[in-house]
Amino acid sequence: MQKLVVILLSLILGFNISGKAQKRIITLSGALTETVDALGYGAQIVAVDVTSTYPAYINKLPKVSKDRAVSAEGIISFAPDLVLAPENAISKSLEYQLKSAKIKVVIIKQEFSAKGAPVFIKQVAAALGNPAKGEQLAKQTEISINKALADVKKNSKSPKVLFLYARGTGVMMVAGKDTSMDAIIRLAGGKNAAQGFSKFKPYTTEALVNANPDIILMFDFGYKSLGGINSILKMPGVMLTNAGKNKKIIEMNGELLINFSARLGEAISELNSKW
Repeated sequence: MQKLVVILLSLILGFNISGKAQKRIITLSGALTETVDALGYGAQIVAVDVTSTYPAYINKLPKVSKDRAVSAEGIISFAPDLVLAPENAISKSLEYQLKSAKIKVVIIKQEFSAKGAPVFIKQVAAALGNPAKGEQLAKQTEISINKALADVKKNSKSPKVLFLYARGTGVMMVAGKDTSMDAIIRLAGGKNAAQGFSKFKPYTTEALVNANPDIILMFDFGYKSLGGINSILKMPGVMLTNAGKNKKIIEMNGELLINFSARLGEAISELNSKW
């Protein structure tokens, strides 16, 4: 009976059983948001950035950014205890403003690799003050990734894949080396058809034809913004590639592809299944 009273008082006062105040958390990337949720702290997220869409309930939360621009006033208005941000997402001056307002800010670096995903999870868990939970989730994630990679090795296909980022028919970009898309393509057993440059560069018909990908990969929203496969096949140069000739234009959920966290094994398996 006495134990029950203590638990009830803790809940009423807004404290957890360990005596620590419940955090109000803001996450500034999709990977951070879904990792916080996977660690069991989703109910404490009060706002997110515009890239956060998973799990589904996240879409009902307020956004602290507009066109990825974040302000101190916008963040402070939600009275957070903790702000989790990816490396280079916020300026030093913004970080200083938040810390001056007594808000804890933790910058987390993400490595786009099989080994980087468990490390990322552990970093987030440490920021939440629950490293034990982080170890548990990291171990589960490692098992999932290793199984996915083992399945990839059984698939003899190793296609040349060109990732095309689009939001309508305006400026489109392709992913070179040192990008999350390059990493996920390679983990899934493919080869990045875009060679000779790092990061992203504007898409051109000449570059597409020269790359001659076996597959053109797109985020689902980009695929839809261009009107689907029939419209994409009519784009200049597409039918001159192996991808166009074989109608191998594939789409996948963008946040799943680039999360490189607890769902990395799932992303590897799903992408490999589309070869």
